[in-house]
Formats: sequence, structure tokens, C-alpha cells
Amino acid sequence: MADLPANRVNVDFPFKSVGVDYAGPFFILNRKGRGARVVKCYLCLFVCLRFKCIHLEVLSDLTKDAYIMTLRRFVARRGKPTEMFSDNGKNFVAAAKELNSFLKANQEPLSEFAAQEGIKFSFIPAYAPHFGGIWEAGVKSAKHHIKRVMGNTHLTFEELSTLFAQVEAILNSRPLCPMSSSPNDFLSLSPGHFLIGRPLNALPAPSLDDAKESSLDRYGRLEQIRQHFWKRWQKEYISKMQLRTKWKVDKSKINIGDLVLLQEDNSPPLCWRMGRIVRLFHGTDGVCRVADVETTRGCVRRPLVRLCPLPTSEDLQA
Repeated sequence: MADLPANRVNVDFPFKSVGVDYAGPFFILNRKGRGARVVKCYLCLFVCLRFKCIHLEVLSDLTKDAYIMTLRRFVARRGKPTEMFSDNGKNFVAAAKELNSFLKANQEPLSEFAAQEGIKFSFIPAYAPHFGGIWEAGVKSAKHHIKRVMGNTHLTFEELSTLFAQVEAILNSRPLCPMSSSPNDFLSLSPGHFLIGRPLNALPAPSLDDAKESSLDRYGRLEQIRQHFWKRWQKEYISKMQLRTKWKVDKSKINIGDLVLLQEDNSPPLCWRMGRIVRLFHGTDGVCRVADVETTRGCVRRPLVRLCPLPTSEDLQA
């Protein structure tokens, strides 16, 4: 495996280097009420190569003009990137040619910043999706569960845009590593910190897990889809942090003072319960399987299989 490129490890602003990919199709209604037709739309995913921040957009088709308008919306909200990476889809190649020719032909009328710097488009080789693993992983996280929680529900374009924005917030709230090594600090670093400088939070809403779909209005159904996505994706993210093969050799690296993520079954969206290990309990065989965890709501006792230690600086250097 080759070393990571410079745009993956050098510190810079979020979304300076961006990977982009499409997903779909999703079927939506062209309008509300009777006589509405079902049409296709697509998901366009932008991922920051440095901090793994996610930005989701809805597209009505796969044309070059639709991609350019999506790129304009992205630049208006996140800033202009210096380089973009994508596969060799025809719509990506056509958009790159048109934008580059526009920048070259209109350098004088453009602002000073745009005249000095343009967007560099790079395309990975054909039939090499592993070259873009970072945005392929983002597409899997978003599309895999959106398809399943939506089911046969047909939303409008506005409702789907709202759902994608909420899914984007959920993906950007995931804990990456401890904020500090202080035993009194229960905060973790997330992609949202690089976007707004603080953790992403969600508006409080009643639980709709057990509500019947037929008894909900359109807004209630949209909120139920968001909560279902949160439960599915949260469990998948935690299970990936707890990867293990056989329990024949003790390979646990949990120590007192480590920041861990507690696996909770009924936590609300964007709520990650964090804590610090304050005590370890060893069995007669000398293996630790239970720990006391100090949280913002008091000390709790949990088995190690329900705790997910966040990677430390030593783990990242190993």
C-alpha cells in the first residue's frame, strides 16, 4: 500500500481538496397532490480529503449543466476548492473542460482571487474505484441506509433535500479521536468541528420508531426516516470500531483514562455518549472484561464489548 498523498495529510482549510461522486437513482414526486408523477433524482457527494467532512447535494439529472450548478451551490456554501478528484464519468469530464475554459477566457472580469487560482480537476484511472476509496466509503455510508429507510416512500425534491442535509449532519457528527488527554474532558473531535468549530447538534424531536407510517403526516414520515437512518448507521459505525477476529488472544488496549464511546441502544440522533475509563475489573484469568466509565451524567459500569475506544495519537502513528 502506497503512502497517503500530500492532500490527505497536510493541514489546510476544509474542502480545499475534494473528492466527488454520484449515487442513486432515488425516486421522488414531481409535486404534491393527486396526479403527481414519479421522477428520478440523484445524490452528489463531496468529501473533504483532509478531515473527511461530507457535503450532500440533490441533482435532478446527470447532465453537465446539473453538475455545474451543483458545484456552484457547493462553492457558495463551502468555499472554492483548489483541486477536485472524481472518476471518469462523462458528466465530470465535460464539467471540468467547461469550467477550465471559462476560467481561462474570463480571468480579467473575475475577481482577483479567482483570477489567480483555478480549480484543478483530477480523474482517477478507469476501472480503478479503489483509487477513490474515501468518497466510495462516503457514498456507501449515505446511500446504503437511505435506500433502506426510505423503502417505497416517494418524497418531493424539497423533502429529499431536507433528508440529505440531516443525513449529512449525522455523518459529520461521528467521533474521530479524543479532543485532549485530560481526564475531565469528555469531548471527541468530529468532522463538524472543522466546519462550524463546535459539535453538530440536532433539534429535539419525539421518538417515532414505533409509530405507524399511515398515521404520520409528511413531516412526521420524514422525521421517522431520519431516526431510522440514525439507528442503522450508528450501529454500523460502532460495529466497525469493534472489529475483532477470535477471542483467543487478549489484544485489548483499553487503559485507565482512555476516552471511549458507549454503545447505547436508544440514543437520539447526533448524540454520542462519551466517557473516560476510571477503573478496570480483571477476572480470575487476568483478562479485563468490565470497566467503570465516568460520563457527564455520572459513573456507569459497562462490559468492554459495549465500549469503543477512540484512536489516540499513538495508534495513528503505529
